[in-house]
Amino acid sequence: MRPSMPTATTTVRSRFDGGRLERMARSYWRHRYLIAMFLPGFAVFALFAYGPLYGILIAFKDYSVIRGIGGSPWVGMANFTGLFSGPEFLHALRNTAIFAGLNIVVLFPAPIILALILSECRWKWFVRVVQTISYLPHFISWVVLAGILFQFFGQLGAVNAVLHVFGLPSQSWMYQPGKFYVIYVFSAIWAGIGWGAIIYIAALAGVDPELYEAARVDGASRLQRIRHVSLPGIAPTVSIMFLLQIAHFLAVGFDQIYNLMTPITQDSADILDTYVLRHVMSYDFSQGMAASLFQSVLGLLMVYIGNRVVRRLEPDQSLW
Repeated sequence: MRPSMPTATTTVRSRFDGGRLERMARSYWRHRYLIAMFLPGFAVFALFAYGPLYGILIAFKDYSVIRGIGGSPWVGMANFTGLFSGPEFLHALRNTAIFAGLNIVVLFPAPIILALILSECRWKWFVRVVQTISYLPHFISWVVLAGILFQFFGQLGAVNAVLHVFGLPSQSWMYQPGKFYVIYVFSAIWAGIGWGAIIYIAALAGVDPELYEAARVDGASRLQRIRHVSLPGIAPTVSIMFLLQIAHFLAVGFDQIYNLMTPITQDSADILDTYVLRHVMSYDFSQGMAASLFQSVLGLLMVYIGNRVVRRLEPDQSLW
C-alpha cells in the first residue's frame, strides 16, 4: 500500500509547529536565568502545596495509620455528615464566622486608615517613628505577644494596677469570654497594622502628585483629597488585597487564638483550626481532614463570589 503524500496543509502545519517550538526554545534560553531563579520556588511550592493534596482522600475514608491512605476503607460522605450533625463543629464554625467578620469589617480597613493618615502627615520624623513602632510586633512570635498581653491585662497586670490607683475595680480581661473578641481585635491590630500598611503606603506613593495639587487649587479639603484622589488611586490595590483576604476567610489566625485562649474563654475562642487540632491529637484524622477540606472549599467559594462582586463593580480590578 503506497504511503499517502503529504498535503499542503500538513506541510504548513509542520512548518508552523517547528517554528513555534523554535521560538519557544529561543525565548526560554533568553530568559534562562529568570527560569533558574523561578524553579526552586516552584519546586518548594509543588512539594509542600500540591504534594499533600493526596491526603484529601482521608476525608472520605475511615483512616487508619497502620493501613495508610490506600488501605483504609472508603466511607463516602460519612465524615462530613458527622461534622454537621455534631454541635461542637457548628459551634466552632459560628465562632470562626464571627472572627472572620471582624477581620473584614475592622481589621482589613485598619492598615488602609493608617496608611492614609501617615501619607497626610507632614512631619517625616513622626512618620518614620510610627512606622518603626508599628512594624515591630509583626516580627515577634504570638507566644511572646500573648505573654505580654497576659502580663498587662491579667488579674495582677499593669492595667489593673493603674485601675487600683484610681480606686476602680480590677477586671480579669483575659479570662472573660465576652471580652475575648475585644482582646482578639486589639491584639490583631497591634501586631499587624504596621506591616499591613506597607503595601498601601507604597500604593499611595505611586499616586500622581499633580492630582493633589489640582485638588488643592480647586479648594478641596484634606478629607476631600483623601476621598477623591487617594482612595481612587489605591482602589486596585485594595481590591486585590480584599480578594486575598477573603481567600482565607475562615483562617482567622490559629497562632493568635491558640495562645490567647484559656479554658475559661474556650467557648468563645474555639474555631475550626482548634477543632481540627483536637481531632488530630485524638487520632481522629478523618474528621479533622473533613473539617479542614470544608474550610478550604468554602475559602475558594468566597474568592469566586468576591471576584464576581469586584468584577461587577470594577471590571478592570478583578483577578479574572
